[in-house]
Amino acid sequence: MTLIINYGVGNLFSLKSALSCLGVEAQVSGEPEAVRRAERLILPGVGAFGDAREKLRLNGLDRLLQQEAASGKPLMGICLGMQLLFDRSFEYGETEGLHLVPGEVRPIAPFIPKGYKIPHIGWNALRFGDGIGQSEVFKYISDGDCMYFVHSFAARGCAAHTIATTEYGVPLTAAVQRDRVFGMQFHPEKSGRAGLNILKAFCEIQ
Repeated sequence: MTLIINYGVGNLFSLKSALSCLGVEAQVSGEPEAVRRAERLILPGVGAFGDAREKLRLNGLDRLLQQEAASGKPLMGICLGMQLLFDRSFEYGETEGLHLVPGEVRPIAPFIPKGYKIPHIGWNALRFGDGIGQSEVFKYISDGDCMYFVHSFAARGCAAHTIATTEYGVPLTAAVQRDRVFGMQFHPEKSGRAGLNILKAFCEIQ
């Protein structure tokens, strides 16, 4: 069973609907026992990093997610959920992350060329250059497939774990993997068939 973690932050309905389209047995819960029972976990998220991080702490889910990931249980973070996987974020100050993937989250404004709008909203291609992209979650998609992004911050300092980038004036981190922890900066549940194929591949991980 795949569990979508409900901690008060995230578009749960569209993600649950996407998994239903794939015929995947999925539940939505923030209960610790449900997290422990699940075969794999999806951490969604929209909004501010600090608020989401505090909700995880208050629900006791931060340490539980760290424990479940350490046990080898597959975990996918989506959008803000991906950003929470890193060591820290510099959104409205510095906030500690979950330390599941080395790196930090920084605003994209200082790095992208002038004239590019913030937030970055829209369809952009995934790139698997320089030997990256060799991940089981990408087995049903190809280099150049487009995904839907909505973000003003991006992960940096994580080259060793980057499995896809996207171009927005400069290359930005689009997806990461460390062991069985995956992060997708884009929204696979809103990215058509290609996005569904990423979710399908993740849900096949045993």
